[in-house]
Amino acid sequence: LYRYLKILCESGLLVSHPQASYTLGPKIVELDYLLRLSDPLILAARPALENLASQFRGTALLVRWYGDRMLCVDSVSSVDEQLSSYPRGRPMPLGRGAIARTILAHLPKAQAKSIVLAHLSDWIDLGLGETTDQVLTELRRSRRCGYAVAFEEVTRGVVGTAAPVLSQTRVPIGAICLTMRLEDANEGALKELSGAVPFAAGQISAKQASR
Repeated sequence: LYRYLKILCESGLLVSHPQASYTLGPKIVELDYLLRLSDPLILAARPALENLASQFRGTALLVRWYGDRMLCVDSVSSVDEQLSSYPRGRPMPLGRGAIARTILAHLPKAQAKSIVLAHLSDWIDLGLGETTDQVLTELRRSRRCGYAVAFEEVTRGVVGTAAPVLSQTRVPIGAICLTMRLEDANEGALKELSGAVPFAAGQISAKQASR
């Protein structure tokens, strides 16, 4: 064990501290920098994020889906303070929010069902149904629309509009979301977002498929 810890410290992945404690090391930051430069999804989505942030007062988020986790990997904001409780690197909840809705809506049924079941109490609190099947029925409506909207489900005073980024096999690899303050989310803005966010997600999906 100590040999492995020594190797990890020498590589910069860990840093040792007094009393034999360890934390993540500077190599993690270096890897994060390299990820920003090389991740095809981040590179493909950056123009779409900037375009959304220039059109609407809020924060445009790119979220990557892996395993059973959602993680913000990039964002662009047109307001002073980012409108999200989940900045880059912090895993997002799977039981609430527009991003969770739109990703779960596009997952294979068996996979979506197991995730909904694990977070069923959260979906029940939001009024999406009393059973897993009822929640899945509501999520399918988001799939038909091509986007999802959530009012203050993740961050108080914030409305999120999200659409999935899909692989060639139509499985979600992530999502794009525009969050804005509740007072700015009037009927006109939400109507524009219902077209702009799915369009941006479709552009990113097409870029990924063409690689």
